[in-house]
Amino acid sequence: MRTRVESSALALLALVACAEGKPAESLRNPYAGEQKSATEGGKLFSSMNCDGCHGGGATGFVGPSLSDGRWRYGGSDDAIFQSISQGRPKGMPAYGGLLSPEIVWKLVAYLQSLPVPKSVPTQSW
Repeated sequence: MRTRVESSALALLALVACAEGKPAESLRNPYAGEQKSATEGGKLFSSMNCDGCHGGGATGFVGPSLSDGRWRYGGSDDAIFQSISQGRPKGMPAYGGLLSPEIVWKLVAYLQSLPVPKSVPTQSW
């Protein structure tokens, strides 16, 4: 388990990497696999109104499902971090200026903790 200082340092490095335009594969989630962080990320998902576009449980609504295992821009921790931080064309705003890297990583931990449903009614990208 990482200390708060270590986690903060890793989050800061991730933000700097995004600002410098380094490739996504250079980023690592300091909260990967931590159930407590995933739970906090789930609360943040609702409180930040992510479910307003992506639906409750990230199953899709106006925005795409984030729980079906299909990722337009990549489903690795680093690719999801960049999608949230930098935004994506055609609808996903950039939140890197509004959310700390720590919050973004907890959102990533939450999304990665969601089970892929047995039946996926959405279109594959």
